[in-house]
Amino acid sequence: MNALLKHLRAEGAAIEDFIALLGQEEQAMVEGRFAELPALTHRKAQLQERMGELDEQREALQKALGFPAGRAGADAAAASQGAEVEAAWAHLLALAGQAQAGNRHNASIVFTHLDFTQNALRFLRASGQLFYGPDGARRNQAGTGNRLALG
Repeated sequence: MNALLKHLRAEGAAIEDFIALLGQEEQAMVEGRFAELPALTHRKAQLQERMGELDEQREALQKALGFPAGRAGADAAAASQGAEVEAAWAHLLALAGQAQAGNRHNASIVFTHLDFTQNALRFLRASGQLFYGPDGARRNQAGTGNRLALG
């Protein structure tokens, strides 16, 4: 098998793993399973590092084939290696677009949650009343009444 084709397939598999992970991250956020996010973020960072390494390796392979680094060099290298390699390169670019769109979508979910939280905090601060004390217990409005449960 052509070395560039083999490499493009490996790079595509890494991006597919990243896209799947973005889906897991999205589901965790949508379903409110925020405790899962640190592990998912760690795995995302690992995959991003791996994809960066694969990108560097591909550019080195391009150079070894006599093409410059970068997108134009990759396009030319793929075109020079035949239809199968060119199709693998096009597939890789499509996957990269999907990953970028998924990452943007998840970022919008994060910002939506952040915006909601900031608005809730502004509302609570603007009301002039503290509903909960530093211990997390609800404060009585008028300062009277009995606590029904102590704990």
